[in-house]
Amino acid sequence: MVMVIGYVVAFLSALVALELGKGKAIEGKLKVWGIAIMLPISPALSIAIGLTYAVIVQDPWTGLIFWFILPFIFMTGLILLLIGNYL
Repeated sequence: MVMVIGYVVAFLSALVALELGKGKAIEGKLKVWGIAIMLPISPALSIAIGLTYAVIVQDPWTGLIFWFILPFIFMTGLILLLIGNYL
């Protein structure tokens, strides 16, 4: 159930970011998407992916893979935010 909640939160956050970015310049869109990816999307998506993988391989310790996934998704959002600030 937590996996589904994580995917739903990530999807709804992406929809909100899409709506907030409409009608803005590319710099504004990059800032909105950067913040959206860093704050609500990266934790929810990394936990959902980690738990999905743990269910697939049937080992609860592999759910900790989200600690490795989270920084990569977070850094993607940070890079988008920085590009939006300095573009």
